[in-house]
Amino acid sequence: MARIVVDVMLKPEILDPQGKAIANELPRIGLKNFTDVRQGKRFELTVEGEVTEELLAQAREAATELLSNPVIEDVVNVEALED
Repeated sequence: MARIVVDVMLKPEILDPQGKAIANELPRIGLKNFTDVRQGKRFELTVEGEVTEELLAQAREAATELLSNPVIEDVVNVEALED
């Protein structure tokens, strides 16, 4: 079975309190080189057979119509997942 990955991120102008909370906690566990964290969502869509351009187009449609909220989020990636 093949998979298509869809990544959705908050738009840059939208506040990300969870990402900020994570960024604030990183130094506490000794990781001091990260200056910012933005959180997003990842979806994996499983399909029968190989991933075709038609399936990728359908995944893009699902991403914009169902998997993301276009008011506050951007679909930043839709691609076939290599095994």
